[in-house]
Amino acid sequence: MTEDNMTIKKSTYKMILSSLVIVSIAFAFSAGFLLGGVGKASATGQVVAAPTQQAQPTQQQQVQQPTVAASPDDDPVIGDANAKVTIIEFSDFQCPFCGRFYDQTLGQIKKDYIDTGKAKLVFRDFPLSFHPNAQKASETAECAKEQNKFWEMHDTLFTKQGEWSSLDSAAASAKFKEYAKSVGLTTAFDSCLDTGKTAAEVQKDFTDGSGYGVSGTPTFYINGKELVGAQPYSVFKQAIDQALAG
Repeated sequence: MTEDNMTIKKSTYKMILSSLVIVSIAFAFSAGFLLGGVGKASATGQVVAAPTQQAQPTQQQQVQQPTVAASPDDDPVIGDANAKVTIIEFSDFQCPFCGRFYDQTLGQIKKDYIDTGKAKLVFRDFPLSFHPNAQKASETAECAKEQNKFWEMHDTLFTKQGEWSSLDSAAASAKFKEYAKSVGLTTAFDSCLDTGKTAAEVQKDFTDGSGYGVSGTPTFYINGKELVGAQPYSVFKQAIDQALAG
C-alpha cells in the first residue's frame, strides 16, 4: 500500500456500507419523529397519526350555534314576564356545580339583568341519578311551589346543600321538612313530600331536558342558546348581552 493508494477488503467495504445505511435510516426516523411527521404507537401497539392542533372556534362560530326551542313550561319564574331575555336553567339541587352557580354567579345576574327587567330566569328540575337525594330535593321545591314558596325553598336547599347532600334518604327527607317549617310552609307540605305528589312534575322536566340534549347540570338556554356548566359571570354577561342585542 502506498501513500496515494489504499485497498480495502471486500468484506470490510460491505460492513462499512451496511453501517452507513443503518445510521442514515436511524437519522431519518429521528428527524421525522421530532418534526411530527411520524406516527406514534398507541397503547395497543397500533400506529396512530401524530396529533394535530385543533382550531379553536371563533366568536362568530359560537354565536351561530343552533337555537334550541326550550320551553319554560309552567315552571317557577323570577323576573319580568315581558323581559326580552329568557334564561331557562336545568338544575340539580344536589349538584355541587349548580351550587357554585347559585353561590357565585346568580346574584350578579339577578342584580344586573333580572331586577332591571332585562331578563327572567326559569328553573326546571334535572335531578341526576347518581345524586341519591336530588329527586326528593326537587320534589321538595315543587311542593313548596304549591304554597307559593318555591324560591324561598330553592335558596334554602342550595344554601344548606352541604348539610343534607350526604344524608341517607330518610334523614334527608326529615331535613327537608325542617326547611319547610323554616320558610313558613303548612303541614300540607309533609303529605306532599311523603306521597310523591310532585314526582311526575319533576320527571316531566327531566324528560323535556333530555329531549333538548341536556346531559349534565347546570345547563342553561339563553333565548335558546345553550350554555353548559357553572361558568363565570363574564360568560353569562356576554351571552345575555348578545341576546339583548338580538
